[in-house]
Amino acid sequence: QVQLVESGGGLVQAGGSLRLSCAASGRTFSRYTIGWFRLAPEKEREFVGAITWSLLRTFYADSVKGRFTISRDGAKNMVYLQMNSLKPEDTAVYYCAAEQYGSGSSSFHAYAYWGQGTQVTVSS
Repeated sequence: QVQLVESGGGLVQAGGSLRLSCAASGRTFSRYTIGWFRLAPEKEREFVGAITWSLLRTFYADSVKGRFTISRDGAKNMVYLQMNSLKPEDTAVYYCAAEQYGSGSSSFHAYAYWGQGTQVTVSS
């Protein structure tokens, strides 16, 4: 099992940046692909991106490609979501999720473990 805790959310102006962190517990963190999802009011949960457990491959939704970057620090059991050039439409609760030996799926059904989420608000 793995437990996830997100942090780093907040209020930022459009064009600004934020870095979200996902802290994972457990000695088997290296086996987990970590995905980021977001949920905005009256919208469906949306895949943001993922970083795989092996080869550290990254995948991004088209809506964030070129603006968001996911990285991973295995020594610290941390995954980061660097968000640049933020837009009001990026406003949402952001969640990290874990899938053991995952391929980086964009489907939230693939992820068994979820954090509690962190709010990101981008003002215009």
